[in-house]
Amino acid sequence: MLKHTYKKIVAVVAVLLSFLIAPAQNDISSPYSMYGVGLLSNVTTGAYDAMGKVGYAMQDPYLINFKNPASYAAFDSLSFIGDVAFSIYSSTLSTSTLSQKATYARPGYFTFGLPVTKHWRTSVGVMPFSNLGYSISDSKTVENVGDVTYLYGGSGGLYQIYWGNAFKICKGLSLGLNASYIFGNLNYTRSAAIDGENFFNAMSSRTLDLDGIYLSAGLQYFVAVKGKHRLGFGVVYENSAYIWARQTDFAYTYTTSSESPSDTARYSTSKGNLQLPQSIGGGFSYQYKDKLWVTADVTWQNWKKFHLSTEAMSENFSNAMSYSVGIQFIPDATSSNYAKKIRLRIGARYSTGYINPSTNSSDNTTISDFSVSAGIGLPLKLFTSNSSIGIMFEYGSMGTHQNNLLKENYFRFSLHFTLQEKWYQRVKLD
Repeated sequence: MLKHTYKKIVAVVAVLLSFLIAPAQNDISSPYSMYGVGLLSNVTTGAYDAMGKVGYAMQDPYLINFKNPASYAAFDSLSFIGDVAFSIYSSTLSTSTLSQKATYARPGYFTFGLPVTKHWRTSVGVMPFSNLGYSISDSKTVENVGDVTYLYGGSGGLYQIYWGNAFKICKGLSLGLNASYIFGNLNYTRSAAIDGENFFNAMSSRTLDLDGIYLSAGLQYFVAVKGKHRLGFGVVYENSAYIWARQTDFAYTYTTSSESPSDTARYSTSKGNLQLPQSIGGGFSYQYKDKLWVTADVTWQNWKKFHLSTEAMSENFSNAMSYSVGIQFIPDATSSNYAKKIRLRIGARYSTGYINPSTNSSDNTTISDFSVSAGIGLPLKLFTSNSSIGIMFEYGSMGTHQNNLLKENYFRFSLHFTLQEKWYQRVKLD
């Protein structure tokens, strides 16, 4: 009885941690988040996150892999799986001469999966889709006016709630579909403040409320070779989703002594749609017994089709390619020695980037992103042999100092908790 009480306490604490940290989503600090719908979260479950965010050709009976919905087909027929995570970031923004540091937390995800029938598995979860947060100031001296301070800010982000289903087609072959509801808001502000008390200052704000449906379909095929080896292949297609957008613009003047509006210059609302880019990805994996996994993914995103009909954004975007590789090693999964059952994970990821912040049409510099990661999976004897706590560390670099752009070096610590519990079994009473 005491053991089951501990289980409930740990599970509740893990879930509460994820949602208590959720409000910190808006605390990010990256000027590159002003483009598009903010910086994409590119969330994957903790185990695959530590392996360079792979997942197209990976599946495990006791891990949820929502990067490829076909992977749900591997869920154990008698188990319920829950997974929750959060991350802490430390980043340094820099130019060629200046730098600025920031530390903030972000929610990871909360998801669970379970069997429905012999050939049908399902999964439901919630996670951040994108994050928006920045604050920029610039000062100039204007003739006959004086010193003027310009402030630019952004906050908000989008969330994603998904429901996924996978079906076993035949031996080794599975098909899956994720249907996601994306919602949230993006807030942008601009102001011009004149140094002095006899001037009216100007403030404008723009809010985008977004929501819509996003679909992705996946296919996986696994084949055993000579008993000890297993090869896996996976593909995923995400549709070019149309998201409903409602835009509100508000502009007013205020005095230095009070930032309350003194005169509304403009107030308007409009409706339209936002088109998210379609993407296609594929992956390959190799497994040796229950010891070694090696996998690689590649993804193409059609960002040139990004579109917002309300014309709130006019940035240039480029089609993006991303590449991921990952390795997982378990010394001996069946050993009575705890240390030999620890899962060791490493990975790397590179993205060519899709943001082109330059106003010069001849400059095709995009904001690329490269990261390396490492992590461990620690079995939890308190629960079942397939429950675990995962710890992950990631170091990455985004952007460049070329063409007067910003470079962001970041470090991320992530913690995730995976719970596997037996279902559909009667407990015998002593």
